[in-house]
Amino acid sequence: MKIDPVLIRRLPAGLRILVFTLILLLLWLPIALPMYALIGDRNLVGILTLLVLYAEFIWLVRRWGKLVHRQSQMLWHYGLEWTPRLGRDLGAGLAVGLGCVALLIGVETLLGWVSWRSPGPGLGRVILEGLVVAVALGFAEELLFRGWMLDELQRDYAPVVVLWANAILFAALHLRLWTFPALVLLGVALVWAKRSRGEWVLGKRRDHLGLPWGLHSGLVYGNYILEVGKLITYTGKAPEWMTGLDRNPVASVMGLALLGGLALGMWQWARSQTRTRPLL
Repeated sequence: MKIDPVLIRRLPAGLRILVFTLILLLLWLPIALPMYALIGDRNLVGILTLLVLYAEFIWLVRRWGKLVHRQSQMLWHYGLEWTPRLGRDLGAGLAVGLGCVALLIGVETLLGWVSWRSPGPGLGRVILEGLVVAVALGFAEELLFRGWMLDELQRDYAPVVVLWANAILFAALHLRLWTFPALVLLGVALVWAKRSRGEWVLGKRRDHLGLPWGLHSGLVYGNYILEVGKLITYTGKAPEWMTGLDRNPVASVMGLALLGGLALGMWQWARSQTRTRPLL
């Protein structure tokens, strides 16, 4: 069956996203299912199938851009450009994300809700390993949500609709009800982080992906070091809904306050960087 790119281009954004997702699954499942059947190591097969999925995603967005949207440089259009600016934005985002985690745990330490453990002998490995994991995860999720999905939404809807639709889809697709409100706030912060790094090219606005990539990675990295490195323990002096349901710091009142403040800060930063009419 031949798919008509012109017909797809005329679909509303929600249906284009659905079509893209179905095509990606049709490409992925014939490779992933035999892997699950033939490889006994569940961790290994999970890593391999995820790598295949993302390789196919990057290939597909390139083809999607050329055939559906008639754009030959889709990754560049999404804001991914391997320049010194990307490195600076990535580094700045990492620093802010780590700073947010440090602020949260620092406040909880002063309140007596968290106590610290002595670092184990493997902490250096955890720090290096965590950086790789966090940067890779941040790249994958930001290219997906603040790259491809945000672009599809922006083609049809006003900025305020795009902001909340992207944030809600980001939270919903993580499939964790208790973290949903916090992930919506994080999604809002990451959209504003991207909008803060915009430029005008040939009369069209293009926003860079480095800052949200770094910010996302920094939050993951800070939590990874604390959790995998086993550096902290909760004292029980505050209820879980204050410090984190199931030991997840974002699923808490403190986590909501932190991410709400981060979203507000990114909104204000984006507004200060905008030299034309406001985006919201």
